[in-house]
Amino acid sequence: MGKFLSILFCILISNTILTLAQDCSSYTFTSNAIFATCVSLPVQNSHLHWNYHQTNGTVDMAYRHTGVAASSWVAWGLNLGNPAMTGTQALVALQNTNGSERAYTSSVDGYTTQLQESRLSFDVRNLRVERVNGDVVIYATLVLPSGRTSFSQVWQSGPVSNGAPGQHALNSENRNSLGTVDFVTGALAGGGSGGNVLHRRNTHGVLNAVSWGILMPMGAMIARYVKVFKVANPAWFYMHIACQVTAYGVGVAGWGTGLKLGSDSKGIKYTTHRNIGITLFALGTLQVFALLLRPKPDHKYRIYWNMYHGAVGYTVISLGITNVFKGLDILDPEKKWKHAYIGVLISLAAIAVILEAFTWFIVLKRKKEDKRTGNGAYGANGYGNGHSRSDA
Repeated sequence: MGKFLSILFCILISNTILTLAQDCSSYTFTSNAIFATCVSLPVQNSHLHWNYHQTNGTVDMAYRHTGVAASSWVAWGLNLGNPAMTGTQALVALQNTNGSERAYTSSVDGYTTQLQESRLSFDVRNLRVERVNGDVVIYATLVLPSGRTSFSQVWQSGPVSNGAPGQHALNSENRNSLGTVDFVTGALAGGGSGGNVLHRRNTHGVLNAVSWGILMPMGAMIARYVKVFKVANPAWFYMHIACQVTAYGVGVAGWGTGLKLGSDSKGIKYTTHRNIGITLFALGTLQVFALLLRPKPDHKYRIYWNMYHGAVGYTVISLGITNVFKGLDILDPEKKWKHAYIGVLISLAAIAVILEAFTWFIVLKRKKEDKRTGNGAYGANGYGNGHSRSDA
């Protein structure tokens, strides 16, 4: 189990480290242009090259997107506000129906914008595009606005239909194609706003996978199987409470990061995932507060409370595991992470099957002994005297 938790946290670390190892400085442009600075962007096999001219506040730049099909458009732009698609001042390149290459500017005013040609809020000069061996390169000279040198940047690619750009995909790489760049220092912001969005997504995924997807099922297994051992009474109860309260606390943290992601990602909705998350939070909170209303073991209503507690608990576990898979589909990490989580579930299921068989063996054995001795020491459920233990 510790190994899997380490793997999960590796997702958080590895996905937030910018992959700058690709060598962009060795690329030779067909025009023999030389750029003093280049950076490899974290996703989508893209690179940004530029020369900054302090005297007039301009940047000669080239955005290079590798491995682009003729039926795809590419775009790169600056957002003068937040790192988001809406508000981006973009340079767009695509191939016309006659096979010629076209580059133009587009101001992205909303999520329904289809990259129509429009002017930007700052000047763009010498805009052109070339396609070389599957690489699309957009050249331009930018007149940086307001004397600034550090900006949010966004880059994308998507399909072209009848010479017009279509909506890009919403997979992990497309959603994470944002960050910041400083044209003076040459620094990409791994810790900037774009990096923080990716960081929060991974944090949200890890917290919820560990809480609802692993700790909650483990807590239920403790309550069902550990209490069969008389020596574990009443320790099993406190183990169960500790596991579930920890799972709830971690889950609340994951839920909170999800709310923040939702508020920062207007226009992007995952309705089913969100609704299940809200339901999990509500039922989990109800379970925690229900402990305060738990009747004594010998109370006549205790059996109904046990039925309610078990039903809600198993509902939470089922919804939690379902939502972990929904989240994995949204984050779209490498397949090995989903396989690792499936492996954990299979392991827990195998342990549960073994313990279930062992539990019934113990219960039936104790019932047989009770009939022989006639003292009914273990009660009807076979776990021991109901008046001397604490049921969850």
